[in-house]
Amino acid sequence: MRLLKVATCNLNQWAMDFDCNLSNIKQSVAEAKAAGAMIRLGPELEITGYGCEDHFLELDTVAHAWECLKELLLGDWTDGILCSFGMPVIKDSERYNCQVLCLNRKIIMIRPKMWLANDGNYRELRWFTAWKSKDHLEDFHLPSEVSDALSQTTVPFGYGYVQFLDTAVAAEVCEELFTPQPPHAELALNGVEVFMNASGSHHQLRKLDLRNRAFISATHTRGGVYMYSNHQGCDGGRLYYDGCSCVVVNGDMVAQGSQFSLKDVEMVFAQIDLDAVASLRSSISSFQEQASCKAKVSKVFVPYKLCQPFNLLMSLSSPLKIRYHSPEEEIALGPACWLWDYLRRSGASGFLLPLSGGADSSSVAAIVGSMCQLVVKEIANGDKQIKADAIRIGHYTDGQFPTDSKEFAKRIFYTVFMGSENSSEATTTRAKVLADEVGSWHLNVSIDGVVSSLISLFQTLTGKRPRYKVDGGSNIENLGLQNIQARVRMVLAFMLASLLPWVHNKPGFYLVLGSSNVDEGLRGYLTKYDCSSADINPIGSISKMDLRTFLKWAAIHLGYSSLAEIEAAPPTAELEPIRANYSQLDEVDMGMTYEELSVYGRLRKIFRCGPLSMFKNLCYKWGTKLTPAEVADKVKYFFKYYSINRHKMTVMTPSYHAESYSPEDNRFDLRQFLYNVRWPYQFRKIDELVNELDGDKVALTKLTDGENVNVTADGGMGVVAAGSGDPRAGF
Repeated sequence: MRLLKVATCNLNQWAMDFDCNLSNIKQSVAEAKAAGAMIRLGPELEITGYGCEDHFLELDTVAHAWECLKELLLGDWTDGILCSFGMPVIKDSERYNCQVLCLNRKIIMIRPKMWLANDGNYRELRWFTAWKSKDHLEDFHLPSEVSDALSQTTVPFGYGYVQFLDTAVAAEVCEELFTPQPPHAELALNGVEVFMNASGSHHQLRKLDLRNRAFISATHTRGGVYMYSNHQGCDGGRLYYDGCSCVVVNGDMVAQGSQFSLKDVEMVFAQIDLDAVASLRSSISSFQEQASCKAKVSKVFVPYKLCQPFNLLMSLSSPLKIRYHSPEEEIALGPACWLWDYLRRSGASGFLLPLSGGADSSSVAAIVGSMCQLVVKEIANGDKQIKADAIRIGHYTDGQFPTDSKEFAKRIFYTVFMGSENSSEATTTRAKVLADEVGSWHLNVSIDGVVSSLISLFQTLTGKRPRYKVDGGSNIENLGLQNIQARVRMVLAFMLASLLPWVHNKPGFYLVLGSSNVDEGLRGYLTKYDCSSADINPIGSISKMDLRTFLKWAAIHLGYSSLAEIEAAPPTAELEPIRANYSQLDEVDMGMTYEELSVYGRLRKIFRCGPLSMFKNLCYKWGTKLTPAEVADKVKYFFKYYSINRHKMTVMTPSYHAESYSPEDNRFDLRQFLYNVRWPYQFRKIDELVNELDGDKVALTKLTDGENVNVTADGGMGVVAAGSGDPRAGF
């Protein structure tokens, strides 16, 4: 038997904070060595942090990374353990995203990333060059200050693997696993048994299974040990890296770390028998045949043993059931962990939330409550770092620390109901009850006086006084009066966030939390610079449909029972007067349902549909209940308001990224914000197709002698399947 103990980890790194990152790396190595591991794998670009973005273009960033690596190698950190560290490296005039493999205070080889992540939230080609030379390893001359300190001038650089006396080990960096021809396939045929994947993978609802299936597939048919390490936490931007470091052996998960945690360092260990890999490979005839005529991959020979012989004291890791969170749990935990990192690293003393009693702001309040529960739980479990951060943020003295989530929330969380004459008693009560359940310091404020003053000022300037539509005013007047209320709330929220700590003799400032959801951003159903404008927004990339299921879940599992009543209430902005025959409703105002918005968003972003192709797709999906003309009207209506309001996305509050159809302008969804909102060419094409479909249906009806047949025939669209009227089917 060849017994090998390996260690991988979740690290909560912070972009450009080299002290923080180096401390976490050292702790992970120390814990790996203490556990007897012979391989330690860390996340991609762990020394600098993954999210440095244009800081990678600065020579200082690369120089500081080398300084940190030198410190690790001059100490005893790599004695007796193979360590893979992630950092940027400049070779010649190109900058590469690299894994640096080190053992016994020496660099064994540097493995540059060959396939860069460059879609969605990723822009690696902006900062790095992909390594393209696969046929040989090159000599890399170490920076003089490093070579002098290590007495090592050059190291192998490029695509290859490390051959030890008893096994072969190789790196496969993040995106490379997901390419059509991943390196591990070729490396396995060359005898590599242990694959180390350093990653920087962010959380997205319902995404984890895709990642895990890739690890399992990599080793199921060709055998091997697949180690995966990931960042975990907010490293300075909109993304939350969701950990889940793991070890997979021959297609079975044998070790798995947490997906959501407040810990800075979490280790994942596995004890494996490499003979199991050799046995599987030798039993697969096709593997043997392909290995016999493989393309040779360059290697670095290291005369060192990583494995132990048969030893009853070393038990083997067994396959386990993979742990998955439900989408509701993901919403409760992911944004909560992200908020905690943002709070403790920003220097703020807490959060302030305009709490309306509606579904969106109530979801944010529940997420903050979840954060407080997580903090108290981890302190009870003995985490000293979280305890120290909580004492500092909550301003505890005399040895006190948080032991109750509601008490902790009272110290760090303000909620404010900013009511007007248009607010109902129901929403006022719901906000107060939820605030009591979470434990926030709650205020009930009337904004009528400020709004009235602004309207009077406008009347003094113009001689005209605007009226609501229900009182005979025009659409322009109606919208203007709503916007006044919304923007007053933003100004008041920021004033309270900066001054309430002073009122209560607390140092620092509070962060204002936004509460607009992804569907409102897509449709533009929000006022520019209203309460959607804040410091950060934990739900800005979560759909209304997911938030409603989250509220029902949180009412039970977080203990905030009032959320059930909030979820059941119809969504309303409460910006217009309530009358006996009129009550403002979001979906009526928008001219579309939140369910429809989710469909539009997925087609527009995930399936990359313009107006015409969206129309064609929806003819399939909605064809059993809508005519082509009705589908066309809906598509044109959506694109009209999407393009009218696209400019709002340029000033949206930075939001936690959670949804694959997010319209977030700054990083994820790069589209212009000045459109011809009439879409003349595209809409004309839709109209032409509608006319064709109507003509074909008439002809078909005559042909079938009046039989009741539901088809669309535009030269390839085909018959509409029965039961395809569900607007969410297939998306």
